[in-house]
Amino acid sequence: MFETKVIATRGGVPLRAAKGHFATNHSHINYFIDITTQKTRLAEAKAVARELAAKFSNTRVDTILCLDGMTLVGACLAEALCQGSRPAANANEIAVIEPEYNSYNQMTFRDNVQNYVREKNVLVLMASISTGFTAKRGIQGTKYYGGNVAGVAAIYRAVDEIGGYPVRSVYSIDDLPDYESYDYRECPYCQQGKKIDALVNSFGYSAL
Repeated sequence: MFETKVIATRGGVPLRAAKGHFATNHSHINYFIDITTQKTRLAEAKAVARELAAKFSNTRVDTILCLDGMTLVGACLAEALCQGSRPAANANEIAVIEPEYNSYNQMTFRDNVQNYVREKNVLVLMASISTGFTAKRGIQGTKYYGGNVAGVAAIYRAVDEIGGYPVRSVYSIDDLPDYESYDYRECPYCQQGKKIDALVNSFGYSAL
């Protein structure tokens, strides 16, 4: 059984990770980045918000689109942006929203929520970004409903940009230089016959 450990701490935000063989919906990875406490504990959510707010202090943000269950962090980030050193760069009130998904797994917004996207500057917020697949959906969904992408933010990122937008994060692959992501058809661990330790997604993991 793998063990999640704190391998770094920055601005009060711990980076918890476990090394092994993990499968996501889109790839196989050699590290599971555990974001559970940052998404559920107020103190850590506020710490994440402080770190990310500093990276978007000069960016106009009207709405924060929370993916990966990041609503608590999104609310803290909205407050931090409004109270930052340059609050004029942001709306007095920033909306914090989550998308729905239809039967085709496409991102949708109800009519009463679309006003928070249409012609608004939308910051796409995620827990972690490895392949960028989910982040692209956030960007595409924002544009489809007439919004402007103000940026992409995450606690951890393995890529520098998504769809031409730089990803701002607390931690990056530079903090975990041996992090790897593979197409499941080309995974070296599978080719070596190494079993998968767990299935992982934005909610956490299910050990096998």
